[in-house]
Amino acid sequence: MTKKILAIAFLAFTINVTAYAQNVNKAKLDSFFNVLGANNKQMGSIAISAGGKLVYQNAIGYSAVNGDNKTAATTKTKYRIGSVTKMFTGTMIFQLIEEKKLTLETSLSTWFPQIPNASKITIGEMLSHRSGLHNFTDDPQYKTYMAKPQTETAMLAIIQNSKPDFEPDLKASYSNTNFVLLGYIIEKITGRPYADELKKRIISKIGLADTYYGSKTNFADNEAFSFVYNGSWQQQPETDMSVPGGAGAIVSTPTDLVKFIEALFGGKLVGQGSLDKMQTMRENYGMAMLTIPFNDKTSYGHGGSIDSFLSMVSYFPEDKMAVAYISNGAVYAPNDVMIGVLSIYFNEPFVIPSFKTATLKTEDLDKYLGEYSSTQLPLKITVTKNNTTLMAQATGQSQFPLETVDTDKFVFTPAGITMIFNPAKGEFTLLQGGQNYLFTKGK
Repeated sequence: MTKKILAIAFLAFTINVTAYAQNVNKAKLDSFFNVLGANNKQMGSIAISAGGKLVYQNAIGYSAVNGDNKTAATTKTKYRIGSVTKMFTGTMIFQLIEEKKLTLETSLSTWFPQIPNASKITIGEMLSHRSGLHNFTDDPQYKTYMAKPQTETAMLAIIQNSKPDFEPDLKASYSNTNFVLLGYIIEKITGRPYADELKKRIISKIGLADTYYGSKTNFADNEAFSFVYNGSWQQQPETDMSVPGGAGAIVSTPTDLVKFIEALFGGKLVGQGSLDKMQTMRENYGMAMLTIPFNDKTSYGHGGSIDSFLSMVSYFPEDKMAVAYISNGAVYAPNDVMIGVLSIYFNEPFVIPSFKTATLKTEDLDKYLGEYSSTQLPLKITVTKNNTTLMAQATGQSQFPLETVDTDKFVFTPAGITMIFNPAKGEFTLLQGGQNYLFTKGK
């Protein structure tokens, strides 16, 4: 789970979806994903549908890695989808609203009066991230309990002990807390576990074969682990699904996700009035939904992140086209994967990257090693190496691998980081988000 979604950059195109749905450049899509997989830039799975018909699927990389024993992913491999779960939770809340079990104006205090500002917070504000409830996943202590089973009582204690970030409806700010509570509210209203309601209200209704409330990763059931690449794919720790709940605990496949979002926009899960409310944006947030633009087109969907899984599902209503991508290991940014996929799908110019990089020997990296600090940022960055891979780690953050672009120049694509070293002066310049920061090596 994360407050950052997978956005799609603006690119120019003019489309006729019927024509493109019949003439998808599958060969170029295959080439793109083959290059990503062969160069250890991505592991994951993609699905595209148009007019209700699945027109492309692919999977690259591995679902499990144990030394030299690797299990290749397939289009049936299941992944954690993180915050894409919020669309499922929001859909069920709107179903309950249509059943007159609650309204968008119903107060959070109806179920949880102990939560700060509960009497002033409405269901609608929670759905649109306007409640002011603090995002518990932002706290440093989150990492101390995220991998351990948590009861509702324990999670409520964490939430109620957090001071609100602002007064309800003052502004919008992404908070997983909203959807954990909405998941509990579904259980309170129905008297049944979230997992059971998910199955009844969505999974069984539209026939999702590989979607469910997750638990500990079950490799025997074709579930994938998540990884980071540090010269080789390294398996990452797992969040216990009792923690994210209605905010991020679902397991699925891209094929099921496009089927879900098509059903949602096709009126099979909620009425048009509810869908209109979900799509209405205030400060870039709808109700359990976000806009994801692609040039002059607007799609609706959600992104997700949990452990090292990254996911995105998006639907273009005007074109009746849906796309979903789930990654369980990323060096090349998933956002750039989606730019490539949509460019190819819509027949826009797109050059498949070659990933040619400079090759340095392990001893060539020694001149870069050390602990660096900056007067511009309140953190230190420690630079180490793993054989021929340069590694960096900022204060309080996870270590990440740097890709060699040229002598003295390294990048970490997923975060948009470039580091340009000047070994003679014992310094490097970090470029990110259009800003430059000078770091100097300690003595």
